[in-house]
Formats: sequence, structure tokens, C-alpha cells
Amino acid sequence: MKRIYLSLVLLAANLLQPALANEPDSAYLFTYATVKNEGKNGLHYAWSLDRRNWQAVGPEFRFLFCDFGTWGSQKRMLTPFLFWDKAGNWHAIWSLNEEVGQFAHAQTSDLFTWDPQSYPEVMEQGNVQQPEVSFQPEINAYKITWLSGNDQKVYQTTTSDFKTYTPTLEGTAADRLNIREEVWIDGEKQLGVVNKVPWKLIDGAIKFYELSQYKAKLNDETLRDDVSRFAGLKPLTATITSQPENSKAISDMLIGIFFEDINYAADGGLYAELVQNRGFEYSPADTKGRDQNWNSKKAWSFSGAEYGFIIDTIAPLHPSQKRYALLTISKVGEALENEGFDGIVLKTGDKYNFSVFARGIDGAKGKLLVRLVDENGKVAGEATTRAISGDWKKQELVLTPATTVSNAKLQIIPQFVGKVALDMVSLFPQKTFKNRANGLRADLAETIAGLHPRFVRFPGGCVAHGDGLGNIYRWKNTIGPLETRKTDRNIWNYHQSMGLGYFEYFQFCEDIGAAPLPVIAAGVPCQNSSCGGHGQQGGVPMCEMDAFVQDILDLIEWANGDKNSKWGKLRAQAGHPEPFNLKYLGIGNEDLITDIFKERFEMIYKAVKEKHPEITVIGTVGPFSEGTDYRVGWDFASKLGVPMVDEHYYQPPGWYLNNQDYYDRYDRSKPKVYLGEYATHIPGRKLNMETALCDALHLINAERNADVVYMTSYAPLLAKHGHTQWNPDLIYFNNTEVFPTTDYYVQVLFGQNAGDEYIASQIHLSDGRNDVKKRVASSLVRDNKTGDYILKLANLLPVAVNAKIDLSGLPVAEGEAVLSVLQGDPADENARPENSRISVAPEFEIKLPAYSFSVILMKAR
Repeated sequence: MKRIYLSLVLLAANLLQPALANEPDSAYLFTYATVKNEGKNGLHYAWSLDRRNWQAVGPEFRFLFCDFGTWGSQKRMLTPFLFWDKAGNWHAIWSLNEEVGQFAHAQTSDLFTWDPQSYPEVMEQGNVQQPEVSFQPEINAYKITWLSGNDQKVYQTTTSDFKTYTPTLEGTAADRLNIREEVWIDGEKQLGVVNKVPWKLIDGAIKFYELSQYKAKLNDETLRDDVSRFAGLKPLTATITSQPENSKAISDMLIGIFFEDINYAADGGLYAELVQNRGFEYSPADTKGRDQNWNSKKAWSFSGAEYGFIIDTIAPLHPSQKRYALLTISKVGEALENEGFDGIVLKTGDKYNFSVFARGIDGAKGKLLVRLVDENGKVAGEATTRAISGDWKKQELVLTPATTVSNAKLQIIPQFVGKVALDMVSLFPQKTFKNRANGLRADLAETIAGLHPRFVRFPGGCVAHGDGLGNIYRWKNTIGPLETRKTDRNIWNYHQSMGLGYFEYFQFCEDIGAAPLPVIAAGVPCQNSSCGGHGQQGGVPMCEMDAFVQDILDLIEWANGDKNSKWGKLRAQAGHPEPFNLKYLGIGNEDLITDIFKERFEMIYKAVKEKHPEITVIGTVGPFSEGTDYRVGWDFASKLGVPMVDEHYYQPPGWYLNNQDYYDRYDRSKPKVYLGEYATHIPGRKLNMETALCDALHLINAERNADVVYMTSYAPLLAKHGHTQWNPDLIYFNNTEVFPTTDYYVQVLFGQNAGDEYIASQIHLSDGRNDVKKRVASSLVRDNKTGDYILKLANLLPVAVNAKIDLSGLPVAEGEAVLSVLQGDPADENARPENSRISVAPEFEIKLPAYSFSVILMKAR
């Protein structure tokens, strides 16, 4: 989508110095990347009129950021080389690191608006260092040379389009340009390339930098500064007048939830399984080798001899469960013990379903005593299984603890001497959400249901497209009997049992009345992948894409097909003969919009559109609210006719305060918007009233534009105390409690007070200052199913606002209305909405407290 920041540009232009009458026609441009921060600071510019005295643009402002590889260890730009082609475009190539046989390429016409990056692989062995480019007129192509290895041998390839490259050959020192030079910038020597260019190019880059600084200053604005900003401000009067003649239909799907298995959201969280590492499938690879204790014995201990507990792989329970525990019992009483996820919580009188697959080895037979014990070893409950046999058999029983325990352990005590194999050890509370078998933790699920979400996105996020091709989330691995499901490493560096799989997800959606919105990889892994070293360039091979596409079509049949169809039959066998009524399908997750992505996305999109025109496909436009992938992604989706795209961004309070017309400017003829990931972020701070009010402000503006913003979902949803990879999150929890945040209650107030018709209104304030006006907002909607009118009012000022509400053009019933108010100091982390009843009429008054969000639910005549 072409975005026009006209108002912002004009405003910023007033702050910038006007062009001088005697500016030069040309100047020298020095392009470089510093070695600071391991080369992760990106591309910088400096200019000079005499090639001796240099002025940094910034200093060290980043005009291009390398997007290759994983965060932390990659995203590096080393020895960039910029050159101008014969068509007037600039190209940049650079070295990525000291290991890979790839370089990076990007292109721009103006030195700051860059096309997508590519990372061609030109060395099977060896690295690419100090790449250079020269045009070869005799072959009408560009020659790229680089150094490789400790001996710094020269290699070369050629290309005419920077998409396809000739086979790499050895070169000679004579093939090298060696035009990089050292320049002093702000007292430090930098290595880079000097080009003489028209001054207008440098001037454009300078203005881009100045505009970026202006926007950054706006983003720095916070409510915490408002005490001094609005010193002396008196309580205001606001007149809010409805304009029913300007009503419009809007989406009633606006508020949903985004579920991703991050921060132990699934295993140890929403998924109610109490045994950790139940299948003995943990591996150090889950943590990228960072924790060697994260192995098949993680969370398990054995009271007998060390050799009495080993992990075996011979004749496993199922090919998807390759490992199991092999116990050698030398005397009765030796126990295998599981510590659960930070302990096991037991409640007096509740019933817990225990199960295990077991088989005796070398003729061993007997029963298994199963115990629940507290931290002191005191027995809280026990029961005994049937006798095991020489074949894998599932043993099941029910345990009823006599006491409440917050840190219990599960013990399995064979009542015989000999060898026994155990796998898929499970302990489940019977009191799950809706009492579902293999279900969800009740209090967490109920907290989520309290949001009244219209849809649920699953399984992510980055989990959906995974860390490398081998880690892409495959839905078929998550259905069927638990022992047949294929576990996997989690991109957030722990383990996924797949117990909370696609069936449980669709069932949960049905239980809370939300539409399922599964997200499938677009044939490429996460752009931040660390596995394989290729970032997102490692797309599924095209020879495998037909099968990949078929998997997606099979998902639709599994969800919606007749119970006698191939995949619908599996759904019916799992206990759901009726279709799940899937309507939406996300393809891709904030991917880089490269040629590799485009080719695969288009193939998937056209196949789904042809076979299932009833499905709304949702595309992706990158991870930010601006930049290359956002711009190119919108253009690609618009040309392809994708009905909806998924936007992601996490922004500071100032962004939400100063971008309230963000969606007002969107072209209504282009794809609809699913705002799939967003949140107000304040670095180093928890969610509080400031973030909650900025969320409310943004949702008010999204609701006004709900004719184009079809869906929104805050992210991330869940986080377990002590196991967070990302902060902040909407709902925190431990094993016994749930801690909703201030921002959660904003989502509740919107989710429980949705409408399908937007009614325009005007706000007139007694103080017309711009910074005052942008802190008072309203949204008026009607729910045509109930006939209710709902007025949402945000006051982000440190003083109260006395609001005069004029709804005289609407059939609002005179009498009682429900008022919900969330208020508190911006730093308040514990504010909760309070409900009361007020009298309303076509015209009434209400006081909006300082720093508050109010919702009024009114009946129609």
C-alpha cells in the first residue's frame, strides 16, 4: 500500500532548515558501517565538499539495517560497498559474518527507500569478506569479487540482475578494485567507499534523517511527562455530539486473541498436563545446546541406582515417540519421580487422571504403585495399576488427593523386581475448562474467555513458521492420539509436546464462541531463523511445494469436510463429527517480502482461492508499521488481490498519541487489515495505566476505522512467571494464580462492548491546544443484534473532563445505563474497571476522571 504521511511531512518541513540558494551541485558521499556492536549498527553516511572535512549524517544514523539471521548473534553489516548503476539506482552489498558463503544485496533509488534484501549463496565452503562490484561493459553484467578464508583468496561471480549469478570462480588480485578508504568521522577512523554524487541525493538523505528524528521525538512523548506539560491546566469541558447521518457498517470481529506458545503458554500453562517431559523427548537441542541438563531425563529422578534409569530407543511406543524410560528395579520401593512444571498443584478432593504406557522387559510382570507426595514425601494420594505385560499397554487410574499441595511430585513405584519400560506418563485434572479430556487449565481458559474474543489466532507468531525449515509448525503432527503426535523444539528455546494441538485449539474456539484463525507458514521459515544459516532465504524447495500446499488444503478439509471425507473422518474419530466452520486462514507471519516468499505465497494463495473460495486468506506485510517489507508487502498483496493482510507493530506511547489518523488514511479499496500483533511498550516498564490508556486510544481509532481494520489481537497473550522470553504480556500466571494486567481489562471492555455499526461524533473541548485535543477521544457504536448503543470515552489528561453528551439524533432510551470505568495514575499497574449504573437520556452529562477509560452501555428506545 502506498502510504502518504503528508501531514507529518509538512509539519516536519516547517522545522527543517530551508534549502540554501548556493548549495553545491555535487559532493562526496562516504558510505560505511562501524565495527561497534559487532557490526550490527547498519549503514551510515557522511558527506564532504573537499574530501577532507567530513560531516556525518546522524551521527551514525542507520539508513539500512541488515535483516539476515537471528537476533543477538546475527543482523550484522560488515564492509558495505555502495555503487551507482547505469539506470540511476544505488546498490549495496556487504559481508554478513565470518562463517557463511553468502553476501547481502539491496537496492534503492534515493539512498533511504530500500527494496527487499537478498542473500545469494556463492560459496559452498568458505566465507565472503569485503565484497566489491564493478560493471563489465563487455558482458553487460556486474562482476562481484570477494576475499575468503584465512589466506584471503579472491573469488568472483557475475550477474546482470542481482537475482541469478554465474558459478563462482577463483580470481586474482587484479580482479579487485580495492577502492575502500579510511576516513576520519567524528574523531574515529572508518573504512568505507567514497562516491561523488549529486547534492540532491545527499540533501534527500539529510532530510530523511531529520524527519526520522522528528518522528522519534514524537514517539518519545509519554503520559508520565504530562504533569509538567499540563501544569496549571484546569478541568475541561467537552461537548460530544453524535452525527448519525455519518454512520457506517463496521466489523464485529474487531477483538480477538493471539495465542503463541511463548513464555510457557502451552505446556506448563494453558495445556493442563501436570507432568513435565512426559514422553522423555526433551533434548539439549530444544535450547540450542545452551542447557545440557535439558535432556530426556529433565524433570525426572530415580531413587534407585544410577544405572537403574536410562533412556532407550529400541522398539519405542510409536515412531513419533522415539525415547522412553527403561527402569531396572533391584528392589521394590525404588521410584521414578516427576517434579512437574515448577511443582504439581493438587486440590483436596479433586480427581486426577493418571495414565502411562508400560511394558515388562525379559518377562518382568507386576503392578505399578502411583503416588502423589508433597515436598516432604508425605503421601497425598495413591492407587495401583493393573499388572503390566510384555507389550506396550496403556495403564489408567484416578487419583484423589486427601490434601491440598502446591508443590507435589508424582511417583511411579514398580511392585516387582526387573526391567520395565515407561512412556507418555500423564497426570491430568478432571476439572479442565468445560471438563474436556486432554483439555485446558480452567482458570486460564476462563480468563481468556472473559475477553469475549471473536476469533483465536494459533499457533503463532514465530512458532508458526519456526526456526529453519525443519522447525516449521506442521498441523498434521498435532492431531490424533497423543502417543502418535510428533513433538518438536520450540523456537523460543524449550519444548512443545503438541498436546495442545489443532483439535484442542479448534475445540477451544468452539467452546468460547470464537472463530478459528489458524496461521500456516508461507513456505518459508522465520526471518530470524538461526538453523541452517540462511535466514528466511531457506524456502521450502519448489519440488516440495505441491505437497506443502496439499497439507494446507488438507487442513481445510479436516476442519470443514464431511465426516466421511479422508481428513474429516479423522476429525470425527477425535470426537467432532460436525465441521468446525473454518472461515479464515493466515498464510505467513511477518515475513520478509522477498522473491522466495512471493513465489511460495502466491502458489499457496491461488490454490486455496481455487479450491476453497469460501475461505478468507490473510496475507502478511512484515513486522513493522513502516519500512521495506511493509511497503512491498502491501503492494504485493494489493496486486494479488489478497482480501486481508496481517500487520504487526509494537510501539511506545508517543506513537499512539501522534498517529491517531493512521488508519483514517488507508485506501478503502485495498485489502482489509488484521492487526495481528500490537502492544504499547515502555522499555523497562511493566504494563500499567499508561500502556492501557494508549491501547484504548488506539482501539478507539481502530474502531472508527473498523470498515478497514477488520480484526485486532494484542500480543503476546500469556506468560508464566519465571519463564518469560518476551515482556510485557497480557496475562501472567503461576501454577495457582492468574494475574491479568491493566491492558487485559482494556481488551475486556472492548470485547464485551462491541458493535457492528459506527456512528460518527464530534468533540469540542474548552481548551483547544493540540496536545490537549489528542488526549481526549470517543467512539460510538451500535450493536444491531441487541439494539444497544455503546459510547467509549478516553481521557489521557491529568485533569478531569466534564463531558456533555448529545445523542439527540439517536433513539437512546432514557433511564439507566451501565458505566464501566478504568482509571488510575499512569504508573498504576493494578487498576481494575469499576462498574456502576448512571442515568442517561438523549442528552446527559458525565465526568471523565483524569487518566481514565469509560464505557457506557445504553439501551435503545
